[in-house]
Amino acid sequence: MKVRVEGYSGYKAHERPSRFCLGERWYEVQEVVDRWYGPDYLYFRVKADDGNLYVLRLDEREQEWSLSGYRVG
Repeated sequence: MKVRVEGYSGYKAHERPSRFCLGERWYEVQEVVDRWYGPDYLYFRVKADDGNLYVLRLDEREQEWSLSGYRVG
């Protein structure tokens, strides 16, 4: 599922997501719980302001974000 993500870019591009949109609702990222790298992808496990955990994936080649996982917090 594609998502819209706004984030912080400091030393590196896409350093961390700060909020994301699913459908019409925006979620604020309260905490980046984990991050890891795959070939051509960046993954972020985040805790959102609804208390749930989400895995956001950035395809670095296409510059597109998607929702890769979800868990009720």
